[in-house]
Amino acid sequence: QVQLVESGGGLVQAGGSLRLSCAASGRTFSGYAMGWFRQAPGKEREFVAAISWSGGTTYYGDSVKGRFGIARDNAKNTVYLQMNSLKPEDTAIYYCAAVLAYTTSLRLAYKYDNWGQGTQVTVSS
Repeated sequence: QVQLVESGGGLVQAGGSLRLSCAASGRTFSGYAMGWFRQAPGKEREFVAAISWSGGTTYYGDSVKGRFGIARDNAKNTVYLQMNSLKPEDTAIYYCAAVLAYTTSLRLAYKYDNWGQGTQVTVSS
């Protein structure tokens, strides 16, 4: 198991930026692929972005492609989500998740077995 703690959420105006961080502990961080998901009230959990264990491969949901960037620092056991050009529809709780490296289909939430507690992102219009 790996423990995950998100930070960096908050309130921002439309068009602004935020950077979320997810700090991992408990296991070798580089042994995990990492993902970001979000859930808005009354909606299903949505895939945002994922990154391979090495950082060499990234994936993005269609709604954030071109605006968000995922990165990781294995030396710091941390994964980041840079969010630019934020829109009110980006408002949600953002969750960090981890799954063993070499897992396929990283866009699927059920693949992940380690989750953080979430951090709220609110984008005002």
